Order: sequence, then structure tokens, then C-alpha cells
Amino acid sequence: MRTSRISRDTARVLAASRSQRTLRQTRSSASLAIRSAESTADGFLKHESDTEGSDFSSIPADSGSEGEQPVKKRKRGQNTPVVVKHESKEVSITAIASPKKESKPKKARRAPAKKITADDGSVKIEPPSNWEEIYALTREMRNENLAPVDTMGCESLAERTRTPRDQRFQTLIALMLSSQTKDTVTAVAMRGMQENMPGGFNLESVLALEPTTLNAFINKVGFHNLKTKYIKQTAELLRDKWNGDIPDSIEGLISLPGVGPKMAYLTMSAAWGRDEGIGVDVHVHRITNLWGWHKTQQPEQTRAALESWLPKDKWHDINNLLVGFGQTICLPVGRKCGNCKLADRGLCPSAVVAKEMKVKKEEALVKIEAAEGETVVKQETTFAEVGEVKAEDMGGPLTDIEDIGKSPSWRTPRKRA
Repeated sequence: MRTSRISRDTARVLAASRSQRTLRQTRSSASLAIRSAESTADGFLKHESDTEGSDFSSIPADSGSEGEQPVKKRKRGQNTPVVVKHESKEVSITAIASPKKESKPKKARRAPAKKITADDGSVKIEPPSNWEEIYALTREMRNENLAPVDTMGCESLAERTRTPRDQRFQTLIALMLSSQTKDTVTAVAMRGMQENMPGGFNLESVLALEPTTLNAFINKVGFHNLKTKYIKQTAELLRDKWNGDIPDSIEGLISLPGVGPKMAYLTMSAAWGRDEGIGVDVHVHRITNLWGWHKTQQPEQTRAALESWLPKDKWHDINNLLVGFGQTICLPVGRKCGNCKLADRGLCPSAVVAKEMKVKKEEALVKIEAAEGETVVKQETTFAEVGEVKAEDMGGPLTDIEDIGKSPSWRTPRKRA
């Protein structure tokens, strides 16, 4: 009798286990049910041993479930791994700062030459306070960068094998050709006359040439038709009035067709070795105004301003200095302030300050559901390139000084909307 009751209880437990497996319960749930059943069976056995001699009449034959904890049934598919798709999240910030750079000096203020009136009424010009430092640094940059004027400037184009008279004549003609013309073009025209002109390049040969033949020699320079006329007239004046040589005074040189003050002072310095004034071309005029040494409108005003305070031993050098500087670094269009020592040291009030770009960090978090419900997080980060915008990176191609005043041959790109 007792054995049959235990068998029935065990049968109930086994039936419950089979029912749970039929409902696709997990192993843990099944194990829990079995342990619960075993615990119930042990309870029955213990109860049987404690009440030995009784007939178990107090236990109903069909109520064995009272001694066991029933297992709650789970809904179908509740333990199936759930795959969750996460959309990528993109975050944009402006927080990536470029590496710290050394603090740049403050932008220089203009310090022009000043007029000081003494008690006796005399006027003294006090030079700019930093002009010597600016001059020395510019000379350093000129020595480090070879410019076209250094090898093809008008002062160096005359044939050194010719007589001094012929060298002076060639120097004058080179300066006349250089107006509104690049040094490279002037040098080619001079070399062509020196090598191909009948009788050599001198006053007599130019007088013997027909205007059309002379024009053919110089047809690459700017305004060659007008310069052909000026050169022929000048050659005749030199023959008739100046004994076949060029004038040795500023007044005499300016009296020649097509020769202005700048050309006259340069000719006096290069041909006669006398520095009677500063030859101010557009390079000298433009750069000294950029430096804030003065505020002038015309080259002749610049010459007068410079001569009022600049030491005379610099009068010959300053033209070559600033022409070369204007051809290599301080260009008429697209100044290379990033390569200029004056800008680095805060000495040039007109230096173009570089603009730093803001950097954006693009960060995307991508969650991927892997096998067995595991989640893998992948981070993708993109950095914008850090850079600086300089003056030389803007606008069209660089322009030589002789192109100033002419219409540009390139078109300004349209701004994008």
C-alpha cells in the first residue's frame, strides 16, 4: 500500500516533467521542476518514516500536488534571444583643438617717419623706430631667396666685354625696355640684340637699324611699338647733343624720350656709379607703404619721403632689395606672409593673419547583435583635417609687378551657394 502511494507520487512528478519538456522549457526550468519533485518525494518519504504504522489515511489519494510547489508555465518563445537593431548615432562637435603653438606677437602698428620742427623753425625728419630691424631682416630674406632681378636685372644686362661707353648705352636701353615688362622678357630681348645686331649692340648700330628691324628685336616687351620710337629718338639725341654718350645728370637723362625720374636715378647709379636719388618703382612704393613708413600716393612722393631720412648709403641698395623682395615673398598679389620673417616677429602692420579652420569630430556608435544575444559596439570616428588659410592660397595665379594695372587673364571663381 505504501509502495503504491510513493509510486503514484513519483509518476505524477515524471508526468509533470514530461509536460514541461513538451512546452519547450529550458534546462534550468526543467532542473528546477525535477528538484522540486525530488524534494516533494523526499518529503513523502520523511513523512512516511515519521508516521510509521499509520495508513496515510490523512493524505487524499489524488491530492499529491499539495506537497509540491507547482512550476509556472512560460509563454511560448519567451526564452528565445531577442535581436535588437540599433541605428547608428552620429555626433558632431567642434572640440578638437589644434596643437598649441607658440603665441604669435601682436600685430605691429604703423610707425611712420615723423616731422619734428625745432625752435629755430628747421624741420627734421625722424625715421621709423624699427626701420633698421626691418631692413636687416629683409636683407636676410633676400640673401636666402634668389630673385629674377638678381640675375636678369637691368643693371646686370650690359655686356662687360664692351667699352664703358657701350655698357652705359646698353644699361640705358635695358631700363627703357623694362617698363611694364618682366625682367625675364627684358633679358631675352637684350640678349637677342647683343648676339644678332649687325656691328654689335651700340649707339651706331641702333642708329643704322630701320625702325621695323629694331621693333622685331624687341617685339616681346610691353609697348614695343612706342619703345621703338623712343629708342630711335634717344639715339639721335645722344649723337647730336651728348657726344655719343648718355647724359651724366638727372636733368639730362629725364630730357630723353621715355625716361622718367625712376629710370634716371637708376641709370645714374648703375651707369655712372653716383647715387643722387632713390629709384622708386612700384615695388618700392608699394612695400614701404605696407610697412607703414609713410602714406604716399605716387612714387615721386615716396622717393621724397625716403630721401628725407634714409641714409644715403642705402639709396642704391634699397631698389634692388625691395624689387627682389616683391618678386619672391611680398608679391603684388598673394603675399607670402607665412614665409616672411617680418610677419613672424610682428614687424609688418600689413601682414595677412592666417585663419584657423574649426575642426569637427564625426563619431558614430554602431551596435551589432552577434550570436547568442551578445552585443558588439563598434565606434567609428572621422576627423576633419586641420589647416590654415594663408594669403597665397587664395585667388588666382601670382602676378608679376609689371602686370599691375592690366586686366587679369584669369576669372574669379564663382562662390558656391
